Amino acid sequence: MSETTAPAARTASAASAGSLSGRRRAARVALRTVQVLLALFYGIASALPKLIAHPSAVESFDRIGWGSGAMYTIGALELAGAVALLIPVLQSVAAVALSALMVGAFIVQLTVFDGENAATPLILMVPLLLIAWARRGHNGELLRLVRRR
Repeated sequence: MSETTAPAARTASAASAGSLSGRRRAARVALRTVQVLLALFYGIASALPKLIAHPSAVESFDRIGWGSGAMYTIGALELAGAVALLIPVLQSVAAVALSALMVGAFIVQLTVFDGENAATPLILMVPLLLIAWARRGHNGELLRLVRRR
């Protein structure tokens, strides 16, 4: 290899590494943006109507036959999940927990509401499961924190 080709090879390698780190940073920013948007959705659009007993939420839970206790419980779980999506050590677990709630919501939409809006929980599960997978590295840290106490 001549002296003139060696620097070019290093430059191409450095440019490739810089491009890769730029893509990783962009992916992290995009994922964090999705987390914030989901947290806002779950906190404001989903949990809040249940927690303030908005007539639409009350009507839905009456139609399901679960009553206000289940409405407040699910609202509290959604709010807790929304907050946990923003806490690094909890975000993977929160995404899995909210996905589990969405499985329940999907089943209720199919059985009680004849499939009306049944796609919504499935659509919400896609980014939640992506977050759970991408942030899975924090699970070990959470486990260490729990074991230490």
